[in-house]
Amino acid sequence: MSSWLSGWRLALRLARRDALRSRGRSILVLVMIALPVLGVIAADVVLQTQDVSGAESLDRRLGAADARVSFQQGIGRVQQSFDPDEASSGDGAPGRHLDPSRLARVRSVLGPDVPAIPVSRGSVSVDTDHGAVYAETTRVDLTDPLADGLFDVTAGRAPTASDEVVVNSALADRGFALGDRLEVQGADLRGEGPFTVVGIGESATYRGYPVLVGSSAELVDHGNGMKTWLVGGGPVSWDQVREINAVGGLVLSRAVMLDPPPESAIPAEIRSWSTGTDQAVVAVVVLIVVMALIEVVLLAGPAFAVGARRQSRSLALMSATGGTPAQARRVVLAGGIVLGTTGAALGVLLGIGAAWLLMPLVQRFSSSWFGPFDVPWPHLAGIAAFGLVSALLAAVVPAWIASRQDVVAVLAGRRGDRAPGLRSPVLGVVLLGAGVAGAAYGARSTSNGEYFIAGAAIVAVLGMILLVPVVVVGLARFSGRLPLTLRYAVRDAARHRTRTVPAVAAVAATVAGVVALGIANTSDEAQNEAEYVPQLAIGQASITQWKPREAAWPRLRAAVERYVPDAAITEVRGIPSSTPGGGTVDLAFRVRHDDGLLDVYGSALGSSVLVSDGDLPTVVPGVAEADVARAGAALRAGRAVVFASHRVRADEVRVTGRSYPAQGGRAHLLGKVDVPAVFVRIPEGLGTIQAVVPGSVAAALESEFTAPATVGLLIDATITAGQQKDLDEAVLGISDDTGLYVERGYQAPDETKILLLVLGVLGGVLMLGGTLTATFLALSDARPDLATLSAVGASPRTRRGVAAAYALVVGLVGGLLGIVVGFIPGVAITYPLTGSSWRATTATGEALPSHFLDVPWLLVGSLVVALPLLTALVVGLTARSRLPLAGRLT
Repeated sequence: MSSWLSGWRLALRLARRDALRSRGRSILVLVMIALPVLGVIAADVVLQTQDVSGAESLDRRLGAADARVSFQQGIGRVQQSFDPDEASSGDGAPGRHLDPSRLARVRSVLGPDVPAIPVSRGSVSVDTDHGAVYAETTRVDLTDPLADGLFDVTAGRAPTASDEVVVNSALADRGFALGDRLEVQGADLRGEGPFTVVGIGESATYRGYPVLVGSSAELVDHGNGMKTWLVGGGPVSWDQVREINAVGGLVLSRAVMLDPPPESAIPAEIRSWSTGTDQAVVAVVVLIVVMALIEVVLLAGPAFAVGARRQSRSLALMSATGGTPAQARRVVLAGGIVLGTTGAALGVLLGIGAAWLLMPLVQRFSSSWFGPFDVPWPHLAGIAAFGLVSALLAAVVPAWIASRQDVVAVLAGRRGDRAPGLRSPVLGVVLLGAGVAGAAYGARSTSNGEYFIAGAAIVAVLGMILLVPVVVVGLARFSGRLPLTLRYAVRDAARHRTRTVPAVAAVAATVAGVVALGIANTSDEAQNEAEYVPQLAIGQASITQWKPREAAWPRLRAAVERYVPDAAITEVRGIPSSTPGGGTVDLAFRVRHDDGLLDVYGSALGSSVLVSDGDLPTVVPGVAEADVARAGAALRAGRAVVFASHRVRADEVRVTGRSYPAQGGRAHLLGKVDVPAVFVRIPEGLGTIQAVVPGSVAAALESEFTAPATVGLLIDATITAGQQKDLDEAVLGISDDTGLYVERGYQAPDETKILLLVLGVLGGVLMLGGTLTATFLALSDARPDLATLSAVGASPRTRRGVAAAYALVVGLVGGLLGIVVGFIPGVAITYPLTGSSWRATTATGEALPSHFLDVPWLLVGSLVVALPLLTALVVGLTARSRLPLAGRLT
């Protein structure tokens, strides 16, 4: 054992001296190892910080209280987990009402003198200069010590009277300052006057959204049947929590959350709700880790190959004087240990610093406040070990080759790799075929297909790596007609495969991953766009009221004319789908025993039944021109036009009306009316409205149901985002039951755009870094060859041309191989990802395909064509054109 340790001690000492001697190569290895570690650690720290755990959120949920107790009307005995917001259940208790005795029952468990203050949340609309905006409200006495931490007042003071409030900066930016009067709507206001803003600060929970806090009971809705208290007086144990559960109260206890009992203490019913670890997430994480490990190994491999090449003479002398192959391998592996440990430690420190610097930027994109800066040391230790293992794996192949080198050839000064054998290419073909087969099986599998595709991606990448030497050698054999610089670069790459193959494979693996994810992302978005159902024509907008008031329409029209002066405004008449009291009126159109004429419908015009005595309104999408003319003739003839997703043969339709109370409850049958009708077929899933009826039919419906009225304003104009914001605020100020809808067609979510941008940038950085690293290592290794070229008459710019050509070969070959391999999982994943659709046709009536395949050609072209050319240009401009002459042994 002592001799083994002494052997490693000597190898590590040699590795440290070699790393200090070859600083340029060492820095490249450190960058290749530290960068992935830095990126993963920065992402992990940011995610852990933004993921506020139950214990970390106690201050924002409890303030300075020891517990929060909540009672729901109609609920008797309850059961809960340690955090009631995560899992709880209750037994219904009809006729049970909330009353102050509930707090008395809490005090009977916790003690008669425990302090308690009520707290409740709701929402109101706040009047602004343009109209109104919605705001989250909290009713609590901020002057009570139990409320400390719920709201941070940075200017002014906390409210001390019921007509005083504090607001957050998001609401203050709407035009409110200290001392201003603030009018609210939409809560249980009973004639209370405006509130005075006495403080500005930030809620501990929300950010970027208007928040209003005061002690007035009028700021919240009391119809939700919930009463909540913040309770002090000392820690609340789990036994006390269970006692309060028995009388119907849910308890969030600070003591229980900070020091929870064993999981077995949770009722079995609640424990069974726990979903445990998501196996799909685990599979994705494993796939990412394995692919990242392969990537780092391939990127760092060329550096260790060059280092082993630099040490080849020393290792040959060691072997000639009695050294064993194991000792030679140990020397190269020791370099991996030294550089891997240093790179991992550097990556950890820089990753923590990067996360700290990124935190304010990332916080801007979140609507809730992050927790305290969280450094998960166990995670960091695992990531650092990942960096060390990747360095060791990157040094394994160079170490194995160095232990098997021809001692005589090395001492004579001859260089070059052994001829490639047949076993590796054959195995590569087998693995690539297995990857294709696995991806095809996963694409057609009805369950767990994603697992097969993920595994197939790894297998295909490994197969591609084994085939890279064959591709490089093949290119060298057909390079005779290429210009000198390209011919030299291709043949030099084939001659020194130990540093070329990992570089090409690293670029290919990067491109493969980016292409696969890009295809999956754009194909999913292609399906979303094809399935999108426009509610109006592109460029149109509508304003509707939930509780229709005829007196509000002129004011709403005036608001549109003010903020969108060039708009064409049309009043839309129909049978209102809501009542002035907030109830709902539902009209169902049926023919004989037909279950339904439309598979789905939903209108942005305040009604699904419109009224017209002339042409068919233009707001109905998917109607053929011939049907438009037929529908207009039917309306002028006094017949209803009814839309259906399938062919209907009938000349009348039965309309059944039901009303639903605003507060819920059983529906009331209004009546049934048979009216003459023609039926127009529209593509499946495009039913924005059920029918258009003429005035005579509307009068018949009025006798049984409700009178036709103005149900919306249709706006024809190009509304900008700024105009929409101002108009939305204006219509809400007129009535808090009013809504504005602007049809802009399908809009890809920001997450999709960000993902494609991140894929492009990440792939470009990795590809650029890998290519530059491999190129400069190759140039360093080829100094004697380039010096010989200069000695026989090559111009100084030849070295620049060779450098640029080598970068082009590595980037172009790796990119093309990456496309081929990336298409395997990329195309396969589109089958389970986009193979099911809730509709059969697009918005234009075209049949939807069985699955969607959309290739992001701009992203692919940038990685395969633009980046290699850019890399070659950078290398050509930065490479040294003159070298000191060096002797070369042959």
